[in-house]
Amino acid sequence: MILARVEGTVVATKKTEKMTGSKFLFVRPLLVDPALPAAFKTGNNTLVVVDELGAGEGDVVLVAQGSSARLGANDKDTPLDAIVIGIVDTVDVGKQIVFRAR
Repeated sequence: MILARVEGTVVATKKTEKMTGSKFLFVRPLLVDPALPAAFKTGNNTLVVVDELGAGEGDVVLVAQGSSARLGANDKDTPLDAIVIGIVDTVDVGKQIVFRAR
């Protein structure tokens, strides 16, 4: 699993039938900054993930990838590689809160 921040949405009007009705989000992974453990730094890569939980722009989410992502979907045969499996309320690193939902 990875932590990521939702940067936006992806709209695909034409897609494989199994993905009809799916909401896609554009997310960027978050890393704990070794120089400042009480803060996140934004990763360089981005992902498109399926969201069935209703996350929105700016939310921090838990993302599962690979075969675990398919297990998180309603149908194990859905062709997806990454899915939101949780919307994060807080992240504590050591004794410091790194993130708290708005």
